[in-house]
Amino acid sequence: MGTMTSVANVESFDLDHTKVHAPYIRLAGRKKTPRGDVISKYDLRLLQPNKGAIEPSALHTLEHLLAGYLRDHVNDVVDVSPMGCRTGLYMAVIGEPDEQGVVRAFEAALRDVETHDRPIPGVSELECGNYRDHDLQAARGYARSALEAGLKVQETVLIERGEQG
Repeated sequence: MGTMTSVANVESFDLDHTKVHAPYIRLAGRKKTPRGDVISKYDLRLLQPNKGAIEPSALHTLEHLLAGYLRDHVNDVVDVSPMGCRTGLYMAVIGEPDEQGVVRAFEAALRDVETHDRPIPGVSELECGNYRDHDLQAARGYARSALEAGLKVQETVLIERGEQG
């Protein structure tokens, strides 16, 4: 038998997904690098957790488009990644942009997605690991729905856990 190892705590597993209200942006955490830089991670939620999921091909397209469009509106973006639960994306940035600025940038990027009428960037066998799996019209629809519902800043609501013994 092997030895038992512990699993590192993951911030999103402490979020009470029943008490947040999508669509929103939420500061999911900040880390300081050994050199003193700050990396901020934002939860860019399009759909209410456990009430819906973005179709995989649409989420893939949102990832490709928002990877570029968010960089047009936010300085020092490190990464834009889809959530495994398919309700939104994460964005990591160098620095500490204010949440209202991130809301405005996310709105602008979603407007860009909503009106995108050119080929999706990075969609070839050379550039993408699953280049056939995209849906621009559905991605545009998810962007439109989030904009119509109105983005807001969501505070982190932690799960209230009882004593575990």
